[in-house]
Amino acid sequence: MTTTITNTPGRPPARTRVAPSPTGDPHVGTAYQALFDLAWARRTGGAFILRIEDTDKTREVAGSEDQIYDCLDWLGLTPDEGPRTGGPCGPYRQSERLDLYRRYADELIAAGHAYHCWCSPERLAALRAEQAAAKSAQTGYDRLCHGLTREERAALPGFSPTPVVRMLVPDDAPLAFTDVIRGEVAAPFPDDQVILKADGFPTYHLAVVVDDHSMGITTAVRGEEWISSTPKHLLLYQWLGWTPPGIAHMPLLRNADKSKISKRKNPAARLAWFREAGYLPEALLNFLELLAYPPVHEDTEIQSFEEFTAAFDWAKVNTTGPVFDLAKLDWLNGAYLRALSDADLTGRILAYWAFSGRGPTSAGEDARVADVVAQVAPIIKERLTTLADVYPMIDFLFADDAAWSVDAAVVTTLPENVATVLDTALGVLDDPAVATAERIEAGLRAALVDGLGLKPKLAFGPVRVAITGRTISPPLFESMAILGRDACRARLAGLRSRL
Repeated sequence: MTTTITNTPGRPPARTRVAPSPTGDPHVGTAYQALFDLAWARRTGGAFILRIEDTDKTREVAGSEDQIYDCLDWLGLTPDEGPRTGGPCGPYRQSERLDLYRRYADELIAAGHAYHCWCSPERLAALRAEQAAAKSAQTGYDRLCHGLTREERAALPGFSPTPVVRMLVPDDAPLAFTDVIRGEVAAPFPDDQVILKADGFPTYHLAVVVDDHSMGITTAVRGEEWISSTPKHLLLYQWLGWTPPGIAHMPLLRNADKSKISKRKNPAARLAWFREAGYLPEALLNFLELLAYPPVHEDTEIQSFEEFTAAFDWAKVNTTGPVFDLAKLDWLNGAYLRALSDADLTGRILAYWAFSGRGPTSAGEDARVADVVAQVAPIIKERLTTLADVYPMIDFLFADDAAWSVDAAVVTTLPENVATVLDTALGVLDDPAVATAERIEAGLRAALVDGLGLKPKLAFGPVRVAITGRTISPPLFESMAILGRDACRARLAGLRSRL
């Protein structure tokens, strides 16, 4: 028996939802799912809803819900309805909807589709161990409590005074259904799943059905790990007299070894990690789109979210679990950085430093910091992969000249004529007119290359080390102009005094 889940692409406006749990740092899979939710809602002129699934209070982490909002807002995946935004179908936190779940659980019990179970955790653990030891083909709950009154069950071993509610799965439960992405899918036979826990909170299975129905969800997007649970949900829809939404099971994100990406094994599984690491939100969205969807354009993988949305079609989603390749993200992010205007890049750098604390720490110099970044942004743009690259590349521009010192290991790499080079460079900078990048280059080239007959590498290498403290740096002459003639003279003289 196959259950067809109704979905009519392009008609009527879709209502989609993302429903993360506040149990720690948001998972990158939340954004992965949310961007497909939002694309489909926008493609059809519908609405995108954020629902907080906070029914497992033992795993809830303080501040996690705020992180969910912050991460989605950073990516531009802001919901049309949700706990903060409000909307006609609230409340949007499951912990505030307990009366609704209880009402439908009671309705299912009254109709004979569910029953109370008083089995203790110890009894259930023993049952699972017994089934495993016997290698039984029949696993799951054995229905000991079905048909018994509280008093009758209390007379038997393994009794717990506060019952849970289990669904009564019939022998002819539908096991196949039509997935929006995958077509016809077969799932295993379900057991008598707990739908309401002893603490009065629902399990995912009851809550997702009740919430998706009451919130008018037309397309429920979730990971493929939920395929096996779909028969349970279809039964609940059938028993409650509701039409199920279209259900789209997305492929799972995977590590390079094809294992499921997790926060325990991969720092990139944390959604906040990408912001902390200096990636641009538009680059991350582009990357996530390409994990399960072909490029919008034939000649490039760079695409805006608006372009992705305009071309979106569920039939194009690839069901093979995509490998999370950060090298691709690095390439995309670098391309997005290079495409920014100088003013926009300056703003992004300053905003990243303010967010991450990975910038200069000198107090009271905000105006100077902004001015330096504005000058240096154009000359480092081509070298950047992430915003986190910026400060390690230009930190010498913010160093205290009085305390400036070149590492001894770097000094040992300098040629024998380093003293002559530094003395000559100092002489060039005696002229106050040598202040722009063009004049600095012309003066040093005339004195060192033409005057001393040195090759450019040997001529400018010691100057670069004195000014930047390293053998590789952003363009030297532009850096010297930004740093200023006095600071350059102080650094050249400081290194010269050590020789």
